[in-house]
Amino acid sequence: MTFSLPQFDLPSFILATLAEDLGPSGRDVTSESVIPADARFAGVMDSRDAIVVAGLPIAEAFFRHLDPEMTVEILVEEGTSVAKGSDLMRLHGKARAMLTAERSALNIVQHLSGVATLTRAYVDAIAGTGCTLLDTRKTIPGLRVLEKYATRMGGATNHRMGLWDAAMIKDNHVAVAGGVAEAVRRARDAGVDRIILEVDRIDQIEPGLSAGATHLLLDNMDAPTLRKAVALVAGRVPTEASGGVTLETIRAKAESGVTYISVGRLTQSAPAADIGLDFTSV
Repeated sequence: MTFSLPQFDLPSFILATLAEDLGPSGRDVTSESVIPADARFAGVMDSRDAIVVAGLPIAEAFFRHLDPEMTVEILVEEGTSVAKGSDLMRLHGKARAMLTAERSALNIVQHLSGVATLTRAYVDAIAGTGCTLLDTRKTIPGLRVLEKYATRMGGATNHRMGLWDAAMIKDNHVAVAGGVAEAVRRARDAGVDRIILEVDRIDQIEPGLSAGATHLLLDNMDAPTLRKAVALVAGRVPTEASGGVTLETIRAKAESGVTYISVGRLTQSAPAADIGLDFTSV
C-alpha cells in the first residue's frame, strides 16, 4: 500500500523513529541474540477496546522497511469504528523484522487511533447541530501532520496547519497593537487574506468586523454569550467557539449557532488506544 500525506516525509519519519529505538549500533540486540535469522512469524494486530482506527498504513510501512517481502494485510479501513477484539492487520514474514518494528508500529497506531477515537466522541456529541468540529495547533512537535490526519479520521476538520496559512490575532497581538481594530488593520494592510480574530468580549466584535476580520474566534464564552455573539455577527463571517470546551459542554455551545467549535483536547489529551500484536512461529 502506498501512503502519503502532504507536508509529511514518511520514509524520513520511519528512519528517525527506528534509529531512536536501535541506537548508535543500529541493532536489536534481543532479537539478534534470541531469534534465528531465518525464523518466520505470523502476526495479528487487534484492538483490545472499541476504537476508531487510524495509522495502519504507517504501521505497515515500518514492517515493510525492515522486510520488503513481508505479507501485510490491512483488515480495516482508516476512520472505521471497530468493536473490542477486532482484528486490524495480519502479517507474515521475517521474525526479527517483525519484532524490531513492533513497538514503533504499535506506538503510532495506538496514538493516532486514540486521537481519532476521542475526536469521534466530540463529533458525535454535536451531531445534528450543523456545527463543525475543528482541531488546533496544540500538537506534539514533529507529529502535527499525523495528528491532524487522525482528527480527520475521527470526523473533524483541520483548522490552521501552522502559522503560515492564516493570521490568527489573539489577545497578546491585540495588546501590542493597541486594540482589535488596529491589529486587524495591520494584518489586512499586510495583504493577509484570512484574518481570524479572537475576541473575548461582545464589544470587540463590531470593531473587528469593521476593520476586516474574516473569521471570529469567540474565546471562553458560555452558551448564552455565544448566542448573543452569533446574533450580532448575523452571518457576516464564520464564528468559532473555543476555549475550555469539554464533552459535557460542547453540545450547548454548538446549539448556540456558531459555525465551528475548536477543541485542543483532541490532540492534547487523547489517551492511547489499547491495541496489541501477537506473533506465532511458522
